[in-house]
Amino acid sequence: MKVWVINRKKLMIIVGCVITTIVGVATLSSSYIFRAQERKLPIYCVDKEEKVVSLSFDAAWGNEQTQTLLDILAQKEVKSTFFLVGFWAEKYPESVKAIADAGHDVGNHSDTHPHLPKLEKDKVLAQIEDCNKKIEAAGAPRPILFRPPYGDYNNCVVESTNELQMHCIQWDVDSLDWKDPSPEDMVKRIKSKIKPGSIILMHNGAKNTPEALPKIIDAIKEEGYEIVPISQIIYKENYSMDSQGKQKQNGA
Repeated sequence: MKVWVINRKKLMIIVGCVITTIVGVATLSSSYIFRAQERKLPIYCVDKEEKVVSLSFDAAWGNEQTQTLLDILAQKEVKSTFFLVGFWAEKYPESVKAIADAGHDVGNHSDTHPHLPKLEKDKVLAQIEDCNKKIEAAGAPRPILFRPPYGDYNNCVVESTNELQMHCIQWDVDSLDWKDPSPEDMVKRIKSKIKPGSIILMHNGAKNTPEALPKIIDAIKEEGYEIVPISQIIYKENYSMDSQGKQKQNGA
């Protein structure tokens, strides 16, 4: 937490997009002390000694490739994490249950995929809770993982997630599959960027992801990494976050 000591009667500060003016009325020794609000961060990656990473897929729009991805993951004996939008879960309940029945994490990706920092806290909470309800209604367990749409967050989003006893998750390796790179380019990109504790972002509806996925899994394993769901790579308690969003076990 940063501390400013001010000897003037007025201070203008900018926090995010909010401009705040502090006016002094009375002080000790003519000094003012202002404590800046600590920035809350989601989990981008995890501090790990062992070579372990997580694959994750965001599902918001189409569903044509979901079963193909599940088949590939089964063939490769890999468990991953799928972050589902509420309207997607409501539209494709059979796929939600198939993901859960296959042993993958089912995570929450909001109810309608909005820019959450633009919403008031009650609406942020509703976005998460409504999605949870739709996922549960489809036959999957209540999620403990939440990924903000567009990777867009602020303190309110992270705090709301924590209040619901969930973990806010980002990523430190973006496959860029949503830009439709070649499978070979995706493999090279991921292979060059992973490190112990990495979380990899992919999508269930990207054009070349089904062709790239088996090659990506093979490349990761050839580097000596194990692939596990995000629920198995993060720390659930007694942890702290560094300034880059790396989760660390306290006392480790």
